[in-house]
Amino acid sequence: QVQLVESGGGLVQPGGSLRLSCVASGFSFTDYGMGWYRQAPGKQRELVAQITRGGVTDYAAAMKGRVAISRDNLKNTVDLQMNILRPEDTAVYYCHQGWGENIGSWGQGTQVIVSS
Repeated sequence: QVQLVESGGGLVQPGGSLRLSCVASGFSFTDYGMGWYRQAPGKQRELVAQITRGGVTDYAAAMKGRVAISRDNLKNTVDLQMNILRPEDTAVYYCHQGWGENIGSWGQGTQVIVSS
């Protein structure tokens, strides 16, 4: 079965950086686009970044320039590098299998707290 395990979240100061990692298993990783989404308390889940099977990336406008998504098809991982973090980036960040949030599978999420 599909399994997506996120790691790398934690508490970081404003202006700091984090690198989130998602380890995928239970499916043919190279056959799927992958994404990172986030959900803050009281808000809807929103896209952060997506990456196609071939490595083409797509970013939410609100975070473009501060984040970079990448995948390693040998390790079955997809990472999210986050820089110049702001308090409003505080959210649970989810790894997602597939292109589009209405299909595919989800990880359990990793908490990111940006606070001084």
